[in-house]
Amino acid sequence: MEGTVFTPSLEGMKHVKSENGVILTKPFLDVCKLILPVLDKFGAAMTLVKSDIGGNITRLENKYSSDPSKYEHLYSMVQVEVEKKTAKESSSCTNGLLWLTRAMNFLVELFKNLLEHPDWTMSQACTDSYEKTLKKWHGWLASSSFKVAMKLAPDRKKFMEVIAGTGDINTDMAKFCAEFSPFLAENHNFLASVGLDDMKAS
Repeated sequence: MEGTVFTPSLEGMKHVKSENGVILTKPFLDVCKLILPVLDKFGAAMTLVKSDIGGNITRLENKYSSDPSKYEHLYSMVQVEVEKKTAKESSSCTNGLLWLTRAMNFLVELFKNLLEHPDWTMSQACTDSYEKTLKKWHGWLASSSFKVAMKLAPDRKKFMEVIAGTGDINTDMAKFCAEFSPFLAENHNFLASVGLDDMKAS
């Protein structure tokens, strides 16, 4: 692997915003997709998170593909649903974007934990980031499933070796967190502005 597992997403992030600073649908979803190989390296511990992220990316991609010029900007599909009063439905793109953003928040927190707490086990790093991000939005069932999955977290040292490739993994991981976090914050701010940032899992 040339560079680290983060190299493709770091490259992709350069294209997420248009010249006038608007988040573009396809480049944003592409960056999210480029992080999925990192989750593969977690094995069974991240199966739930990966399928959730993958499902939400597919939902948003399908909407984008139905009319690429109409949905060129990420928030346009939310605005259409808000006008139609369908944004709160569980199968909406608004819901998809919200949960995709939350799952990405979880991953950013996890990467930060790996950087800031070299003495933590992978399970500790995962559990802490889960409690900071997804837990308050999850019902009992999702929360229980997550706790069981975290027990399957891989050995930290082996994981870091696998994702490092030929690059400097700590530098790339820190760069990913620093550059991707503002997009996630912007998503939350936009969703909050239309009153849709606090939907819980059904």
